[in-house]
Amino acid sequence: MKELSLNILDITENSVKAGATLTKILLEETDDKLTVIIADNGCGMSEETVKRVTDPFYTTRTTRKVGLGIPFYKLSAEQTGGSFKIESKYEKEYPLEHGTVVTAVYNKNHIDFTPLGDIVATITTLIQGHPDTDFLFRHTKSGKTAELDTRQLREVLGEEVSLSEYEVIKWIEEFLKEQYINP
Repeated sequence: MKELSLNILDITENSVKAGATLTKILLEETDDKLTVIIADNGCGMSEETVKRVTDPFYTTRTTRKVGLGIPFYKLSAEQTGGSFKIESKYEKEYPLEHGTVVTAVYNKNHIDFTPLGDIVATITTLIQGHPDTDFLFRHTKSGKTAELDTRQLREVLGEEVSLSEYEVIKWIEEFLKEQYINP
């Protein structure tokens, strides 16, 4: 993909499909490294699935025979000299504490580093598309943090207002953009 934010969108969509009620998207950035952690409380994966999920010819989808999202995401990190890791606790084995954590580390100074892209659009798209799912987004760079937690928004807005309403989405978008302009 041309932007890491699109990989983040794809991997986070997997969390939603896994039944996650909370997905954390955590970006930690230094001058030379970008660490992206996507952690959810979805149903998790069995050990066998975790071993196979980076194989492009393995997928749980019935609409096609290949699954390229995770393999491409892994490749994008490793081709910069970075690393990639998936940890998962399967709900059948861990009924009280299950979910998946995907960690990708990128070396930003490598010629193959893909730019982050429009992370604000990615976060607003996720919230608009899945207004009943909670997301915690945090991007830390140079000691400054851009952050949004939909659980806090729900406390303020109450149950009557959907996070997918136009005015709410526009506010979320502007709130995040403002943090990047004036961190």
